[in-house]
Amino acid sequence: MLGSANELVEKISLGEDTFLEYKQVLFAGKRMTAPNRKAVADGMAAFANSRGGVFVLGVEDKQREIVGIALDRLDDAERLVREVCRDAIDPPLAPTIERLYLPGANSDKVAVIKVEVPRSLFVHQSPGGYLHRVGGEKRRMSPDYLARMFQQRSQARLIRFDEQVVADATLDDLTSPLWERFRSLYTGDEREEVLAKLHMANHDGDGALKPTVAGVLMAAADPRTWLPNAFIQAVAYRGAFVRAGTSDPYQLDAADLCGPLDQQVAGACSFVAKNMKVAAFKTLGRRDVPQFDMAAVFEAVVNAVAHRDYSIHGSKIRLRLFENRLEIYSPGALPNTIGVDELPLLQATRNEVLTSLLGRCPVPTNVPGLETHRQMLMDKRGDGVPIILERSIELSGKKPEYELIGGAELRLTIFAADAHAEAHEM
Repeated sequence: MLGSANELVEKISLGEDTFLEYKQVLFAGKRMTAPNRKAVADGMAAFANSRGGVFVLGVEDKQREIVGIALDRLDDAERLVREVCRDAIDPPLAPTIERLYLPGANSDKVAVIKVEVPRSLFVHQSPGGYLHRVGGEKRRMSPDYLARMFQQRSQARLIRFDEQVVADATLDDLTSPLWERFRSLYTGDEREEVLAKLHMANHDGDGALKPTVAGVLMAAADPRTWLPNAFIQAVAYRGAFVRAGTSDPYQLDAADLCGPLDQQVAGACSFVAKNMKVAAFKTLGRRDVPQFDMAAVFEAVVNAVAHRDYSIHGSKIRLRLFENRLEIYSPGALPNTIGVDELPLLQATRNEVLTSLLGRCPVPTNVPGLETHRQMLMDKRGDGVPIILERSIELSGKKPEYELIGGAELRLTIFAADAHAEAHEM
């Protein structure tokens, strides 16, 4: 957006519009007196809530004069941008910040800071409220407009979030081995056609083909570049509880499981297999009894990555392994008004494209103890929850528990087999 210096200079001379805003930077001694932090936050959030835009620091507003920023003050100006994006906008922004030389009033080169804000996947609130751009102005969204915004960005599920375009990603961010594995053996389509047919790419408002959320989650090397919380945080604890005010002494193992979603599934299953205990009994021949049934763990993790709400900023899947239970926290309430008690009976799909793509990914073969009738991560039979319940009850004698926490997070608790109890029975 406004990639060349000449293009940026020409746009500045024409004044602010839907895609451009600028502010002068002033200091009084060591203190920065302009621009106002609130104005910067409102301007960048409005761009993110609209179609994106460019915010330039170092331009006098009324005369459209490029006055620049002193070189020894560039760090201060950039720090202002970073702090505003982090502290004054919710959810935070991560724009592209660039230092440039532009011709000033006397044709001398002066330094400015160009902040490129892409259209966001989320709806952002700044000190001025929920704002959007109308020409060169920032306007507060009316309740109806704001409701449509949340709908379009999938908070209300009228448009599925996994089909939304990721504005600041390109098709080159989808690596060939990762997306080509979904290509049909019988098609010779070019990359653009394949990705569009798979809904891993879609056209944005300007007609450009961009990756979708599903495309990034399944075919980008690290989806966190665009969706910072698209990973599984796994922790294995010593004992049955997390003790207040402590961490490391009671953590046996911890890992952030990243990459495409099928890689996250394999990593989470391997983490559980590595850290759970296995009891060995020699009565009537050796028999190993694991704490958890790996087929049930596999189904639970697949369901978490397939059905979590990726539109909730700041939330990640959390896997917690204790000596007596496994807890998996998945962001988002249950879709389609399904209740917790109905999970074994009804299917609920939040991310249609993701579930389709996961249905083409093979079950990992390198996870110890994982034996399942399935060949692919997902099928259309909807037997994942029944398998979790039946296999876990068979092993531990206790029924796994689903619980909706605060209306925004689903927790599954799978209870560990009691090796001592089994040994006593034998």
